[in-house]
This record gives sequence, C-alpha cells and structure tokens, in this order.
Amino acid sequence: MQFKHHHLARLGAACGMLLCCAPLAGAQEKAVAPAGETSSSSSGSFFSPVIDDAHWNILTRTVYYRRDYLNGAKSNGGRNAYLPRAQRSDYAEEWGLGVMGNLETGYTRGPVGFGVDAFLYGGLNLMGDDYRVGKIRMLPVDKNGYAQDNLLRGGVALKAKISKTMLRFGEQRIKTPIFSSSDSRLLPESMRGLYLNSKEFSTLTFHAGHFTGSTDRNSRNTNHALTVNYLNPAFRRGDHFDLAGLTWTGVPGLSLSAFAGRLADTWVTGYLGAFYSMTLADKSKLSFDSHLYVSRDTGKAYAGDIRNTTGSILASYQTGVHKVGLGYQKVASDTPFDYVTRGALWLGNSSQLADFNAPHEQSWQLRYELDGKAFSLPGSSLGVAYIRGSDIDGTRMPRNSGYRWLGYGKDGKHWERDLWFRYTVQSGAAKGLAMLVRYNVHRANDAQAELDTNEIRLAIEYPFGK
Repeated sequence: MQFKHHHLARLGAACGMLLCCAPLAGAQEKAVAPAGETSSSSSGSFFSPVIDDAHWNILTRTVYYRRDYLNGAKSNGGRNAYLPRAQRSDYAEEWGLGVMGNLETGYTRGPVGFGVDAFLYGGLNLMGDDYRVGKIRMLPVDKNGYAQDNLLRGGVALKAKISKTMLRFGEQRIKTPIFSSSDSRLLPESMRGLYLNSKEFSTLTFHAGHFTGSTDRNSRNTNHALTVNYLNPAFRRGDHFDLAGLTWTGVPGLSLSAFAGRLADTWVTGYLGAFYSMTLADKSKLSFDSHLYVSRDTGKAYAGDIRNTTGSILASYQTGVHKVGLGYQKVASDTPFDYVTRGALWLGNSSQLADFNAPHEQSWQLRYELDGKAFSLPGSSLGVAYIRGSDIDGTRMPRNSGYRWLGYGKDGKHWERDLWFRYTVQSGAAKGLAMLVRYNVHRANDAQAELDTNEIRLAIEYPFGK
C-alpha cells in the first residue's frame, strides 16, 4: 500500500495523539450514588449529587480498513454507485481518527432522582476518497456518495431513577439481543427513544424500550430512521421498535434471557438465550452459548411474508492458555434472518464478513484461541476461526418478499476464515492502550449472493477519564 506524504503526516499526528495521552491526575472513577443517596455531604443541595457523582470518559481510536473484492466483484460504495459496473473500484479503503466523549451525571436528591447522560463523537478522515469510502460504513459520505473530511455528532438523554429502576429518554446506546448498539467501526451506533432498566432483584434484570430512530456508525447527525440490515431499501419499514425482556443469573455460571420485540407493521421477534460455564476437576472450563430467534410478519407486513426460525450453539473448552470452540447454526425459513440496528445479532456464527443467515442455511464453526501468557505477553491473545455454510436455497422466497433483491439461488455455499491478534497494555503510563489486528477472507458461489473478499483491519485505542 502506497501512502502519500500528507497521509504520513496525518498518521504521525494520529499516533502521537494516541500514544501521548496519559491518564489525568486524580482520574479515579467514582461510583454513582443511587437515587435518594449521595456520596457528598448530607447537607448539600438538591442538585449537588448531579455534579458530585458525575463521571466522564474519553476514548481515542484510530482504525484502518482495507477490503479487496475478487473474482470480478466490485464496490458500490461512495461514488461507485453512479458508475457503470466495469468502472467501479475493486477495493474499499478507509482510515480515520475518532474521539468519543461521554458524560454521566449523578441524580438529584429525593425518592425520584433526575440526571442527564450526554455524548459527543468526532471523526477525521485520514484516508478515503470518493471511490474507496462508503462500503465499509466507517467514514461519512454525503447523499451523493462524496467522501466527507470529518463528522461531529452528539446526543443527550434525560434519566430518572427510583431505587434500582432507571428510565432514560433521548439519544443513547443500549445492549440487548434484539436491539443493540454496534461499536465495530470508528464510532459507535446510537439510538433514539425510551429505555427502562430495572434491577430490583439481585438475579433478575428487566428491560423495556420504545425507539423511533437509530444513528449508524458513520453518520454525521442523529436524525435517522431505524436501521434494518437486509431489507430492500426501496421497501417501507416500521417507524418504531418496541422491546421487553428479562435476564436471570440465579445460578452461578448460568445466564438465561428472554426477549420480545416488534418492528411496527413489519415483524415481531422472540428471543431465547442461554450461557452456561462450568469448571471441571482439572480446573479446565467448559461452556455453552446458545441463541434462538423466531420472527413472524405482523400488521401490514411491509417486508412481505416472514416465518423465520434461526438458532445457534457454540461449545467451548478451555485448558490453561488454550481454548477451542465448535459451533453450529441453522436458518429454518424461505427468507434470511434480519434484524434492527447493526449490533442486534448475537448468533454464534455471525462473523466479520458474513452473518451466515441465508434462507435454509446451516453452518459450522471451528475456532481456537491462545492466551498471550503462552509467549510471555499478558493481556494479549491470538485467534483463528473457520466457518462454513451450505444448503442455501432462496428459490422458495415469497413473491412479496423484501429480500428477493439479494439474489439468493439454490445450493448456495460459502466459507470465511478469520485471524486476529489483540493486546491491551496492562501497566505503566500506557495502561489501557489496546490494539486489534484482523485478517478476514470470504469465498462464496453465485447462489450465496455475497462477494469474494479479503479484508484487513487495524485498530488502536486509548481511554482516559474520571
């Protein structure tokens, strides 16, 4: 890869910013006092805990992506969408620098406490022109596909708390298996709406929400409709998403979850999840991670007929510095499994370049991870995964389906191979500095409907805060 001089200058500035940031003096995180309590003196004002119990953090991150399209495949990102196919770029490349600032206040005094959460995200395009950006969804483009030099967006959520129950309204990030913020690019995804989280019982957490929009990772503002991942963009989709769910952790090593969600006039989704980990007599560990999604069309059925059942299970065995996993995933439907927001797919075989969620697809995964203690580098790990999917059949898709545009055929098959290295500095002035390197390869036949690609990703980040 050839860098021009101004790209090298920007690289120097980015690395300098990441490596020279040191924790601020007194940067020890405070615990937020529950509503009705405070860490400050009882003689303080009604509002004093809002400031006294506030905490903030800033995360700086630089990410480089390059994705090469092979065997005649082309990018349709950025300005490529306006070119004849033969003239489109055969690779996508983006490099950016991001800064994420988050503030969480404490709560006012009294039986009902009130506070505010806010964030401000900024990103700089270090490398990415009109014909290389867009496809990876990391750097911003305008409505005509032109690359933008930077982005700046923020959001505010008002919050209230009674005992251990919190209600938040506004722009925010949440994590549930059916509606979830993705943080796999330069900046995170956020969503707009109302969210309730209750932990009145020590082993049971209740979730509920009503959301009217989501902000993708490379967006320059927060005024967007909900993100639906695979549905034809020309099709209408619901204007709000409702969810409710429970997570139970009453047995050591066991976590059970049940959620239900509805994309208005499009589909309803039910979810069951279970994770169990046990320590064996020789101090090795065995774990099982399973997920089941069931979706049905509802109301006006904007996406067409949907009767989808998709599930996965991943079994892992760890001994010493070695961990090996075997996974299986199955889609029982004439349509692919789809989901709302970028992060709401917790299936075991969903990977870097493919979700393995095609109609009737079954897939297997074999993975291995090595703890860095094996080569005297605590805080690091090496990993490799291989996933193979087959039996794809899109020929029975309903005529009114919003997924026919994807082009699934019969006897589709594909595979993906992922390699990665992670490292987080454990001590010293650079403690918390984290690095991730990934190399991913995907190959498919024509009936699978996704592209042959090679991808490399490099991310470095450094947190500091109070």
